[in-house]
Amino acid sequence: MSFEYFVAKRYLTAKRKQAFISVITFISILGITIGVMALIIAIALITGFQGDVQDKILGSTSHIIIRDYSEGGLQDYDQLISQVKGVEGVINASPVVLDTVLITGFVKSQGAMLRGVDFEIEKESSPWLKDLSMGDLPDPEAKRDGILLGRDLSFTIGATVGDKVTVLTSSSRLSPMGPLPKMRQFVVTGIFHTGLYDFDSATALVSLRAAQRAFNLENSINLIQVRIANIFRAPRTAEQIKELLPPQAYAITWMELNKALFSALRLEKQLMFLTITLIVFVAALNIIATLILMVMEKTRDIGILKAMGTTSRSIRKIFFFQGAMIGVIGTALGTALGLLWCWLANTFELIKVPQEIYVIAFVPFRIKPLDLLMIIGVTLLISFLSTLFPSHRASKVDPVEALKYE
Repeated sequence: MSFEYFVAKRYLTAKRKQAFISVITFISILGITIGVMALIIAIALITGFQGDVQDKILGSTSHIIIRDYSEGGLQDYDQLISQVKGVEGVINASPVVLDTVLITGFVKSQGAMLRGVDFEIEKESSPWLKDLSMGDLPDPEAKRDGILLGRDLSFTIGATVGDKVTVLTSSSRLSPMGPLPKMRQFVVTGIFHTGLYDFDSATALVSLRAAQRAFNLENSINLIQVRIANIFRAPRTAEQIKELLPPQAYAITWMELNKALFSALRLEKQLMFLTITLIVFVAALNIIATLILMVMEKTRDIGILKAMGTTSRSIRKIFFFQGAMIGVIGTALGTALGLLWCWLANTFELIKVPQEIYVIAFVPFRIKPLDLLMIIGVTLLISFLSTLFPSHRASKVDPVEALKYE
């Protein structure tokens, strides 16, 4: 233990004549503790919310979507899918038929998006298809086409496993009275739940062949969904995919589809970090006040130390160590309390939110190691910088003046 650190520790822990200085020291530690704790909780909240929403969105959709805006759909899509799979970073690509329909159940009718998918391919990238809330995937050998309903959609229309539902599509059929909307009956074989309310309340899944028949697409599709290894490389991968597409098709990434949401979350995270950092600045001002008062109280001691040969550099180090200890103690306590709160909130799901509004059932708290290191680093930096002026002032004490009246 160095001489400077020993003296700084004694100054910080010893009983003082002026209890007011001890109170300010305690307030300084408390201010940094609260600031660090608040920063960790706030950043963990934003990170957890963003991560959970992102996982749920990507769990029910794809990383890159290839769409066709012509009425005929994408022809020879098997060949195009093979080419897309050859692009670096692409894990899988699957055909999809998607359109708006009206689904009628026992209770009422509800507008929904009917998705025709290849279930064998889809269940590999969608865990919720492997673990349905009720029932099973449609049997391709069954006499009547099966349909999967989102949990909230099934509740709204009053349909469960084994019930028949009527699907009214926008494609028409000829009749003696002219073109009429096409109607098909499906048997509900299962109920799925992704956790994304907008998806579960307005989505139904059928086999690819059943959707092609329902929408008169025959051997074409109107959408290809692509999954990639690194979701944050989606823009670059999409640019490579665009070179393979026919003129009537385009590619769009999950970032573009949800740009407004994630931009708002990113901005909120940055603003929250800057705002709550002000608490740490206030605590740093308390450190400055504490050390200045300490210098005034210990003027005689500083004079004696200098008279005994202690250098100005050592005096600076004494008061630097004292302020640094306040910062380290406050940061350590704040980090421990912040992480403890995050653990308790996640374990007991303390903060519930309406799922239909916020997509998730409770607020998750997740702190990334890099964010935690940044919070600790910024706090310690502010604490250390706040010691510079008081320690410099202490080093300038004249021992003759300090001991004149002793």
